[in-house]
Amino acid sequence: MARWGHSGTVVTVWLVACLFPLTPVRAEPAYIPLVRDYVEKRIRPIVETPLVLKAIAEQNAEFGDVSEMDMRVLDETYRSEINQHHLQMVKLLLDKSLSHYLKAKQDASQGAIIEFFITDSHGLNVGQSSITADYWQGDEEKYLRTFANGSREIFIDRAERNESSHNLETQASFVVMDKENRPIGVAIVTIAIDAL
Repeated sequence: MARWGHSGTVVTVWLVACLFPLTPVRAEPAYIPLVRDYVEKRIRPIVETPLVLKAIAEQNAEFGDVSEMDMRVLDETYRSEINQHHLQMVKLLLDKSLSHYLKAKQDASQGAIIEFFITDSHGLNVGQSSITADYWQGDEEKYLRTFANGSREIFIDRAERNESSHNLETQASFVVMDKENRPIGVAIVTIAIDAL
């Protein structure tokens, strides 16, 4: 009798452990599958074009051996220009054909795309649909969670309410692959979840 009681306790503990794990299961926020689907169906085809791949490849060749110190200087220059409203570096980026292409795609998105930009293998902007806060993304999660750790997954950041537009927004990023399936850069898009 004592033996059966012990076995019954072990079975009960095992069943409880299986049905109610110690680590709570955290449900994925409802916007994540919606954003992931939008990125796969709408954004990835925009990015996987000869125009985008060529622009990234050219910048990768130009900045092949750039040091982190140089990237930080470029980023500081860019941010300083924005703060002082002296937009020489910004204008050069916005005048690129890739930036015009991304801007056209943003304009055609019916408000779903808030910001759209592409980086090279270092995380330096190659083209952008609008003025970004900085030029180097290499020290941010959008780069670190994708290119830097070799992930092929779409990284979707936490959604936040934009104070000025009142839109619920998130940023999604993924590694851009060349025709030989080698990682060459990162695509980053800020999405208005309410517009999907």
